[in-house]
Amino acid sequence: MAPANPTALINADRISKSYGIKPLLESVSLGVHEGQRIGVVGLNGGGKTTLLEILGGLTEPDQGRVSHASDVRIATVTQRGELPAGATVAEVVVGGPEVAVHEWAGDPRIRGILNGIGIAALLDARVDELSGGQRRRVGLAAALVSDADLLILDEPTNHLDVEGVQWLADHLVARRSALVVVTHDRWFLDTVATRTWEVHSGRVDEYEGGYNDWIFARAERSRLADAAEERRQNLARKELAWLRRGPPARTSKPRYRIEAAERLIADVPPPRDSVTLSAFAKRRLGRVVIELEDARITTPAAGSDDNRGGQVLLDDLTWRLAPGERIGLVGVNGSGKTTLLRALAGEVDVSPGRRVEGTTVTIGWLRQELDDLDPDQRVLDAVESVATRIMVGDKEMSAGQLAERLGFTPARQRTPVGDLSGGERRRLQMTRVLMAEPNVLLLDEPTNDLDIDTLQQLEDLLDGWAGTLVVISHDRYLIERICDSTWALFGDGKLTNLPGGIEQYLQRRREIASAPAPRASQASSTTAAAESSTPAVSAAEHREARKAMNRLERRLEQLTRREDDLHAALVDAATDPERLTTLNAELRQVVADKETAESEWLEAAEKVE
Repeated sequence: MAPANPTALINADRISKSYGIKPLLESVSLGVHEGQRIGVVGLNGGGKTTLLEILGGLTEPDQGRVSHASDVRIATVTQRGELPAGATVAEVVVGGPEVAVHEWAGDPRIRGILNGIGIAALLDARVDELSGGQRRRVGLAAALVSDADLLILDEPTNHLDVEGVQWLADHLVARRSALVVVTHDRWFLDTVATRTWEVHSGRVDEYEGGYNDWIFARAERSRLADAAEERRQNLARKELAWLRRGPPARTSKPRYRIEAAERLIADVPPPRDSVTLSAFAKRRLGRVVIELEDARITTPAAGSDDNRGGQVLLDDLTWRLAPGERIGLVGVNGSGKTTLLRALAGEVDVSPGRRVEGTTVTIGWLRQELDDLDPDQRVLDAVESVATRIMVGDKEMSAGQLAERLGFTPARQRTPVGDLSGGERRRLQMTRVLMAEPNVLLLDEPTNDLDIDTLQQLEDLLDGWAGTLVVISHDRYLIERICDSTWALFGDGKLTNLPGGIEQYLQRRREIASAPAPRASQASSTTAAAESSTPAVSAAEHREARKAMNRLERRLEQLTRREDDLHAALVDAATDPERLTTLNAELRQVVADKETAESEWLEAAEKVE
C-alpha cells in the first residue's frame, strides 16, 4: 500500500522527444511516487519505451527536464539485453567475484528470485553464451535482487512461461518498490498496476487502476467520440463486455464503476456465437478434423532430422480435434508444446501411432520463426501474394482491409518488408496466415511483439472465425479470451484436460513442486498407488464424455418438452378417464427416462471435470 503522503521519486516537466520528423512525446508532464505501480500501454512505436528510457536516465529528452529525488535508487530493464561482456550470470545478478557465495546463497529472497525467474541453473554460465531470452531474464533478476526504490521494466513478461508471469506478478505486488512497467500482457497489467498511463499522439493520459479500469475509461471516451471512431468504440465496448461477463476475479475491484459499465454494454452481445460458429465449422470441416491415435511424440535424436529416437514427450496419445473446437495449450518449458503442434500439422512422425487429417482441412500455422520474405516487397504485395480477398464470418474483406485491421495503415502498407520492425513483421506473418482462409489455426505464441490494440483486433477477427483453433501462449488473458478449453503438458508424457483453466494449471504445478520426490525403492509402488487413487482421464475418454454430455442434453430437452406437452394434455383430458390413464402412464415413463438421462449426464460431467 502506498504511503499516506508519498514522496515523489521522479518528476518529468514538459518533456518532448522526436525521432526524425516523428514526435513521440510532446510537452509531457508526469511523476512517479512511492508505492505507485504504473502500467504503460499504447501502440507499438508510440513512445512507450522512449518514455521509460527518459525516466530511467538512459535517454535525454529534446526539451524539458527530469528530476529525481535525492538518493533514489532506480533499476531499469530495457529490451536491449545489454550485460557486461565476459561476466557470469552470478556476477551480474548478485555481484562481482568479490561477493562470496555464502553471502547470497543463504538469502531466501535471492534464491526465490533466481528460481522464480528460472535462472538458478545458469549461475555459472557466461552471459555471452546465453540466448536473447535468457539474457533478458538475467537482467530482470539483477533488477529484482537490487534494493531499488523504483523499478522501470520494459516488457518483463517476454520469455517467461505462465508460472514465471504469475510469480513475477506476486513478487512485484509484495515488494515495497515503486514500479513503471510496459507490458502487453493484460492479465499481468491488471494484477500489478494501480495506475495506467496510455501513450498516444505525443501525450500521456493517466487512469486510476489496471487494465479493466483503463478499458472502461477508454470505452467511455470512445462512446463520446465522433462517428469516425465508431469501429474503435465497438471494439472497446466488446472487450469491456467480455471482462464484465467473465470470472468474478476479473472484475471484482471496488473502484470499478459497475453500474455505468453495465449500462454501457447493455446491448453488446457475447463475443462469440459458439453454436452458430460450431455449426458453420462442421459444414466447412466435416466430421474429421485432425486426429492423433496411439501417437508417440519425441524430440529429435542428436544429429537426426527425422524427430525420432530422442526423448519421449508424449506416449500412447489419442487426441481428436472437433470442428470449431478452441483449445489453449500450456505447459512447462521443454514439455513438448511446439512439438505437439508440429505433430498436429503433420511435420512430426507419430509412429507407432498414426495421424488422420480430414479431406477438407486447410491448416494455417503461425510459427515463432518469422517468414523469410523478400525485403524489397511491399507489405500489401506480401499479403496479396497469398490472396486478394477473404471471407471473415459473413463479411468479405480485401487484403488491404485485413492488413489495416491488424495495424498497417494504408501508408504503412506501401513500406518495404525490410523496413519493418520485429513486431510489424510478426503482424504481417499473422495477416498472411489469415489471408489463406484456413479452417484449422495453429498459433505458437501469437502475442509476441504485439501491442494491446493489435491483440484486440486479432481477438475480434477470431471471434467471427469458424474453424478449429489450437493456441500456445504464456498470455493467460488471451487463452481465457479466445479458447473454450485448456489442455496442459506437465512433462509426465500425458496430455491433461483442465476444466479449471490456467488457475487449475498453476495449482497443479504448485502441488507438483511441493510434493516430495519419492525414493527409488518406493517409486514404482507410489506411482501405482497414485494411479489407482486418482485415475487420469485420457484425452479420448474426455472427448467421448463430452460427446455423451451433448447427446444427453439434447435428449433431456426432448423429454422436457414431452413432459410439458403431457401435462397440458392431462388438463384437456380431465373428463376422459381412459385417456387420463394412458397419458399418466406415459408421463411416468417420461419422468423415469428423464431421471436416467440426468444421472448419465452427471456421470459424464464428472469425467469431463
